[in-house]
Amino acid sequence: MQIGGRDMTIRAAVIGASFAKAAYLPAMGTVEDIEVVAISSARLESAQAVAEQFKIANAYDDWQAMLDKHEVDLVGIATPTIYHAPMALAALERGAHVICEKPMAMNSDEARQMLERAEALGRVHMIGHELRFNPNRRKIRTLIESGAIGQVRHVNVVNITNSWGDPASRPAGDWWSLAEMGGGRFGANGSHQIDLLRFWLGDLGAISGQVATIVPNRVDKVTGEEWTATADDLVHFTAEAESGALAQVFLSSAARHTIGNHVQIFGSEGTIKLSDSEEKLWLAVAGGEFQDVSESDPNADLPGINKGIWNVSFVGLMQEAAAAIREGRPVRQGATFADGLKCQVAMDGVRESSKTRRWVTLS
Repeated sequence: MQIGGRDMTIRAAVIGASFAKAAYLPAMGTVEDIEVVAISSARLESAQAVAEQFKIANAYDDWQAMLDKHEVDLVGIATPTIYHAPMALAALERGAHVICEKPMAMNSDEARQMLERAEALGRVHMIGHELRFNPNRRKIRTLIESGAIGQVRHVNVVNITNSWGDPASRPAGDWWSLAEMGGGRFGANGSHQIDLLRFWLGDLGAISGQVATIVPNRVDKVTGEEWTATADDLVHFTAEAESGALAQVFLSSAARHTIGNHVQIFGSEGTIKLSDSEEKLWLAVAGGEFQDVSESDPNADLPGINKGIWNVSFVGLMQEAAAAIREGRPVRQGATFADGLKCQVAMDGVRESSKTRRWVTLS
């Protein structure tokens, strides 16, 4: 079998050296027919260090030069959000399939352009919503679809951390704290929450919420430099699914203590609970007690895979992307650019709601 006129080896390049080192590259290492030929990072020393660690022959500090020099079948994009659209579009035009980190883009206009181009060129496209491959979160979908808890009435999601609560917790110029770079808690975690709500409940019809920066005045703990964070560190929203179910999501990284991520799903005939503190899935049906129905991820035992559901779940995402490329078919599992666009529309809706103080209908 051939891919792009070559044998079945999938030649890959990766843009970004941080999350790529933690998740992308270890996951690629589990797929026998993926060969990573190049990596780029804004800092050449970072690209070179990761290239040495993963035995990648070529390292760059210019992603465009990398794509110009190497003909590749797959490009992984793990960079600040502001670069997602231009990088994805360039990779697509050069003949590559694309896995892009979340949030998909800076706004739904960029996301729509990415989707339309990927579809027009017939490329495999995926968004890094790896938790769709986590066994417990997949089981939640199965339980809902099977009617185990009846009709879903409402969902409660809380994610509270102290990672940004201290004014000295982020270095000066940290892109995650800059709105102009696409940073913020909403993109970092809220995009995952929206994708999981869609994964479990179906499409969302309307949304209302607030996006806030609770700790704007910051100081670099090393240099003492004072600087201003412009990206959100707290977001909350209520989403109404087209099914009629209501979901309430509260996210904050501005707390002094971490309580983690907690999901509660309430149906007419039962309740589902999931907490990341123990990563246990609990199910109670009408008249019964909560039972542990957790499932483990066999990919967690693969050599070279880093601990944590984010890193482990990326293995399934990468394997599905490789299979789709290898078999010349669309993605069957996981989030595509179409899902990324719908997530982006919902995120744009929350931001609009925050400004106008009203509900927004999602088209």
